[in-house]
Parts: sequence; structure tokens; C-alpha cells
Amino acid sequence: MQLLKTLCQLPAPSGEEAGLTRFLLDYVRQHGPGWRQPPLVVHDEARFQDCLLLVFGQPRTAVFAHLDSIGFTVRYGRELVPIGGPECEAGYELVGRDAQGEIACTLTVGAAADDEETEALGYEFSRDIAPGTSLTFACDFRETDTTVQSCYLDNRLGVWAALRLAETLENGIIAFSCWEEHGGGSVPYLARFIYETYGVRQALICDITWVTEGVKAGQGCVISLRDSLIPRRAYVERIRAIARASGIAHQVEVEGIGGSDAKDLQRADIPWDWCFVGAPEDNVHTPHEIVAKADIASMVALYEVLLREL
Repeated sequence: MQLLKTLCQLPAPSGEEAGLTRFLLDYVRQHGPGWRQPPLVVHDEARFQDCLLLVFGQPRTAVFAHLDSIGFTVRYGRELVPIGGPECEAGYELVGRDAQGEIACTLTVGAAADDEETEALGYEFSRDIAPGTSLTFACDFRETDTTVQSCYLDNRLGVWAALRLAETLENGIIAFSCWEEHGGGSVPYLARFIYETYGVRQALICDITWVTEGVKAGQGCVISLRDSLIPRRAYVERIRAIARASGIAHQVEVEGIGGSDAKDLQRADIPWDWCFVGAPEDNVHTPHEIVAKADIASMVALYEVLLREL
């Protein structure tokens, strides 16, 4: 879990993924030569900005894992603007850095002056913070025998799972994308490059979903039948058949809201198949996201099987 803790501590709100990308490049350079199939590293800022592709062998399937997290942008007059959809509770600890130095402040939540139903987000700190500064939840990583808890398990846990998959992957592509939490935008050019260069047009979305009344913590990785988008059922049923045959604990999800990197694949002018496969978490988009270790193990094991069989 030390690697996961490190990933959760690295600030990378939407639009500022570059530091995390540099960490991953260094990690792959250090560890990649010892993996079963050392990958081709595709990182070209002119074409892919802060995204990163790892290409293994003769790929048939691409795994998309987004690097970015939710957070806040400092506006004016101690006002904060959310990045993505963070859950906001007064007193949450936020961290960042501007030209004057390190920042450790607290979130304030009040009613907007012009609309009592709208939350006015701000910060409490010993000085004014430079407008445009990004703030993220302070990381308090907690581990027990059965769970891990931290901010940004969505989606640093997905990134971690992809790196674990990379250790044994012989044929496939791992695509680390940007901006997912704040509307997406990087997947279209990644998808086109992958399709045109390697002929790959089937994907798995390596992300974290929710514990709900129908999805329980500790009962296995989730295969999503739908969220706000609907994948092609024939492809999803192939994945479910592989999962059943594997004997790996898993469960299915049916939602009418939410989304992922899949939205850019579904709206592309390329016939991509996709399916969301990920562990469920509770306390979503808070500093206290929590995931069962059994579901993490299930997620890694299921990805290893799917990348062999699809």
C-alpha cells in the first residue's frame, strides 16, 4: 500500500496532472524493465499533453485510468470554485502552494449572498492566497487489515491497479488520461491514436465506483451494466462470462447517473466497445473515501484475467 499512499499524496487536480505524470514516467523507467513484458512508453506532450500510454506486446484491449482528482481553484475575495464535484463540508483541510509558499487552510461553506440554496465556498487562512491557485484535500492515509481510506482513492486506486496489472501484462495498452473529473477531453485523441496505430477498439475503464444499496463493500469488484451511459450489451456480456468462469468475486452495477472516461469513447466517431470495471468506495469525493481490500484484490485479479481473455 505504500505506492498507493504515495499516489494519494501527490496533488493532481484536473488540469494539473503533470507532476503525477512525471512520477509515473520515473516509476515505469525504474520498474518496467523487470515486468513480464517491458512496455513501449508513449509520452509526447505535443500530441498527448500530460497523458501517458504504456503499450505491451500485441494489444487487443486498452485500459483507461484517469490521473486527475477533484479539488478547488482560488478565485477572489477568499472564494473557491470547485474542480469537478467535491463534497464540501466546513472544516475540511486543504493544501496547496502559491508564490508565497506552502498553504494549509480549511474549507468554509456558507450560503451565497444571492441564493440561499447555493453554497458559497471559501477558505480560512492566515493570508490571502493568490487567485488561480489550486487546492486539494490534505491526505490522511489510513490502512486497516480490511480497508484503505484516504482522499483521492478515486482514481489513484485505479492508477495503482493499472500499475499492478502492468507487472504481468503481456498484450494490452494502459492509457493514463487527464481531466476526467472536470468534463474529460483527453480520451478522444488518445482513442484515435490507439485505434489508428494499433487497431484496438475495445476498452476497460479502470476507475472507482460507489457503494450503494445494490453494491456492497467487500463483495468484489464491480462490472457496470450502465450509468448515465449505456455500453454495448454484447461486449459487457463477454466480460461477465469471463468473470463468471474465473471464479473471481464480483458484482454488477446499474445506475442512471454518473460517468467516466467512457463518455468520450461512446461519443467518438470510432466504434469503441467499453465497460467500467472497478472497486466500489464509500464517502465518495470526500477526504475519507474508503475501499475494502477484498475489492481491491478482486479488481486486480479480474483485470489480469480480462486482459488475457478479451
